[in-house]
Amino acid sequence: MKFGIFDQNDRNGLPIHQQYEDRLTIIELYDKLGFHAYHMSEHHATTLSACPSQSVFLAAAAQRTRSLRLSPLVYILPIHHPIRLAEEICMLDHLSGGRLEYGVGRGASPHEIEALGIDPATAQARYIESYEIVKRFLSSDTLDYEGQFWKFRDLPVEIKPLQSRPPTWYALASPESTVWPAQEKMNIVCAGPIGRVKAITDKYREEFARRHPAAAEPLMGVNRYIVVAETDQEAMAIGSRAWSVFYPNFFKLWKKHGTEPVNQKLPQAFEALVESGLAVVGRAETVREKLLEQASNGGFNYLIGTFMFGDMSVQETRTSVGLFHESVMPAFGELEKVTS
Repeated sequence: MKFGIFDQNDRNGLPIHQQYEDRLTIIELYDKLGFHAYHMSEHHATTLSACPSQSVFLAAAAQRTRSLRLSPLVYILPIHHPIRLAEEICMLDHLSGGRLEYGVGRGASPHEIEALGIDPATAQARYIESYEIVKRFLSSDTLDYEGQFWKFRDLPVEIKPLQSRPPTWYALASPESTVWPAQEKMNIVCAGPIGRVKAITDKYREEFARRHPAAAEPLMGVNRYIVVAETDQEAMAIGSRAWSVFYPNFFKLWKKHGTEPVNQKLPQAFEALVESGLAVVGRAETVREKLLEQASNGGFNYLIGTFMFGDMSVQETRTSVGLFHESVMPAFGELEKVTS
């Protein structure tokens, strides 16, 4: 089992420069404690993210860390110029010493795509073209491409990534969505109830093994909101307060347009989120027991924690992550020894 972090970096009420510094301080802690990767989302025209440019923020994070891998999860391909994005991927890989992993997607919110002047109806077609262009750029000396939205002829490729093939990620919500990422040898991340997670990981293993029988098993991650404190009551109090800030940030743009997300159904009450298993909250013993049960039933090999959301402070997050590292992570190593 590997452990990572997912961060929406939603607005928390502090001045933005202070929020950036606080996040970078916690990212240094993730690096020191040996987490595998820091994943961050991309959002625009909403308080769900204080970091509309993942590349800019991760360039700063690259200079504050040494081992932690850095991962936009995902780049919303329809809103990016594919050549500019491919060049940024190469730059980030060099700036981080070969620690970049990047995710791709078409974007979960049509309102964010439209806010940047792109017709949401074209998002899927733009996504397909942009992914192909980025993939070709990273492995070519010159680029030729002719599509509906982008045309390039004999384009010199003057920068390559430091890694021969930076790992790629794909977020999915159903077993039916596993075929394409398996074909592309991607790592995956999913959320939702543990039953759905198990159906996705089972199907992905099957699809991946069929296409790449000699390849190492990819990472199959599940994301959970995690709060660890000295007592169950304290952890719930911190999580509930922070959720009351995060939840309006998450739904702000959807509410403005009178719509709702298709796949991301999050309850307003934090207690309901905990009851569903999407949040795991409590003292270390409580969190350890619940996460070990989910790992046993979910079939995932990568646990991604959202440890900082809403108005959680640096000290609250530092305590939570420290307890998680000290008392939760080692239990997964012991579980693997028993089951191997």
